[in-house]
Amino acid sequence: MFEPTCRAAGIAIGYLADLLLGDPRRGHPVAVFGAGAARLERLTYADDRRAGVLHTGLLLSGLALFGAAAGRSAPVTALATFVALGGTSLNRVGGQMATVLEAGDLDGARRLLPSLCGRDPAALDAAGLTRATVESLAENTSDAQVAPLLWAAVAGVPGVLVYRGANTLDAMIGHRSPRYLRFGWAAARFDDVVNYLPARLTGLLVVACAPVVDGSPRAALRAWRRDAARHPSPNAGVAEATFAGALGVRLGGPTQYAHQLEIRPTLGDGRVPEVIDVGRAVRLSRAVQAAAAGVAVLTAGLSAAVRNGRRASPRG
Repeated sequence: MFEPTCRAAGIAIGYLADLLLGDPRRGHPVAVFGAGAARLERLTYADDRRAGVLHTGLLLSGLALFGAAAGRSAPVTALATFVALGGTSLNRVGGQMATVLEAGDLDGARRLLPSLCGRDPAALDAAGLTRATVESLAENTSDAQVAPLLWAAVAGVPGVLVYRGANTLDAMIGHRSPRYLRFGWAAARFDDVVNYLPARLTGLLVVACAPVVDGSPRAALRAWRRDAARHPSPNAGVAEATFAGALGVRLGGPTQYAHQLEIRPTLGDGRVPEVIDVGRAVRLSRAVQAAAAGVAVLTAGLSAAVRNGRRASPRG
């Protein structure tokens, strides 16, 4: 089987495995990578950008070499894709948040929130927890599902492993805390680069999938064009703005993290999100994830067809 054909089959199998199984509860390879990164940090840390470049470069180069050595077969691609995806677990937590918020269990919602984002749950009331959940579902639909699927399609096993490693490092050291403002700079900027195209694909898919939640594709596109660029992240703004437009809600505002308070711009021009919108955001996320899997499999399959055609064409 030609390599891109193996890639398409592997991506499909990996997506279905994530859909059925979700993240492993113990011994997840991403957790193993994170533990290794934390140990390396003890040796490489210094409060400057060069140390962060070295730290990030060593870890991601190691993943690229490991991915290249692992091979290109469908089973290997399926396993790498499955390891990199997090969409099913994301939606499970989103569904749990909808349930506890509907029950008025704010303590339960605060315990769940760290599974979605790094905000300070103690500072949030019901409205804040609802908005944080919808925004996190939007951003992580892109980061945890669309992006790894796209990188698996265009760069195979090394690409999807490097992407997942970059996203993990950004979560670990890419924030603007006093410790990581300089050391985490390289991880944060690299994550911005590798998420640039996936975030725009996410925006397009949200626009297309808006009718799944009785939303307006036009409103999603309008929010993207008008509001996304005002977000501090060049990529999260696209996902959050299109989700806001598709759901008919207004996102943004004061956002409290452990290390600082950020005042986020308004995204969308609808009403304030309500608990019912958490379930709608989960449904929209699922639809976008399924569409992204289709795009990834099609991209890999078309690549196989093009390359096979080139091999079969006679040479003059």
